[in-house]
Amino acid sequence: MSLWDVNGNLSVFRPEARTASEIRLLGWNVPPEELQTIPEHWLTHPEPDASLHYLLGMLYIGFTVVALIGNGLVIWVFSAAKSLQTPSNMFVINLAICDFMMMLKTPIFIYNSFNRGYALGYYYCQLFAIIGSLSGIGAGMTNVFIAYDRYNVITNPFEGKMSRGKAILFIIIIWIYTIPWAVFPAMQIWGRFVPEGYLTACTFDYLTDSFDTRLFVGVIFTFSYLIPMSMIIFFYSQICSHVFSHEKALREQAKKMNVESLRSNQGNSTETAEVKIAKAAITICFLFVAAWTPYGVMALIGAFGNKALLTPGVTMIPACACKFVACLDPYVYAISHPRYRIELNNRLPWLAINEKPISDNVSATSDATQVQTTTVA
Repeated sequence: MSLWDVNGNLSVFRPEARTASEIRLLGWNVPPEELQTIPEHWLTHPEPDASLHYLLGMLYIGFTVVALIGNGLVIWVFSAAKSLQTPSNMFVINLAICDFMMMLKTPIFIYNSFNRGYALGYYYCQLFAIIGSLSGIGAGMTNVFIAYDRYNVITNPFEGKMSRGKAILFIIIIWIYTIPWAVFPAMQIWGRFVPEGYLTACTFDYLTDSFDTRLFVGVIFTFSYLIPMSMIIFFYSQICSHVFSHEKALREQAKKMNVESLRSNQGNSTETAEVKIAKAAITICFLFVAAWTPYGVMALIGAFGNKALLTPGVTMIPACACKFVACLDPYVYAISHPRYRIELNNRLPWLAINEKPISDNVSATSDATQVQTTTVA
């Protein structure tokens, strides 16, 4: 079917063109005035089976329940428990707020899915994309400052401790950095928010064939993905390097003293400190890569590559990846925290966590050991 009629108008925007053939195209049930807000690329693809819409809707319901409960518990416990009200944990709370916020937009997606398309229209699409931009970029930048804080503490344990005022300043910087990427497209100052995929979700426009769109995609990719990714990798690689060097020095010193270990509690752990640090660093980096690399690659393909590769089904994968990571974040950053588990058990004993209180007789042989425990937690 040609996209253009004999008068040079986009026939794909005409309602009869969207339902005349045996195979319905995406947007067949969208009013003509709303079709103008949808990138032409999506309107050339066939409408998916209703069962696929319903499956995605059910999947998002599961993501929403798990993420809201997990992140809600983190926000509640970390805010209420005095033992967890440290400057460093303010970043954990901010990350949980971002992930919680990300899931607040999912009712729009779920409603659209069960109504098989762009049911809520333009304004809810804008709301969906604004929340997504704020929560996604905010979470990425919060991850950067979590990495910086842990790097600073482990490499400079005596002077690297975060103060409350400094933590508040960094959180303000995070949101100052984040907000313009939602405001500019929403007000169409630079870029715009449009539906994508099955027209049930919305994001920034990466498909319009114009210099302005390509420039916007290149800039937001650099500032929202490349820079945070590079900083996270740098900080955690430095943490691993520092811990490995420190552990090696401890082992060499123990060998010279003809003892098994300089740590009095070495036998209580089945893993060495460097293995725990490596696991935490790899997990954190992997989650960031898993969440945002698919979106970054998809946007670059849309702006600079072969748009034919971007089918509606393919573009739903990055969206699901982000929501899945929002479900995992509270478990990686907080539920692995022993003090958090203690406080959660105190407030919700029916969860039967049975976390043992942290002993005060922990070996203080080296400051680095204490720093490593804090970092992993």
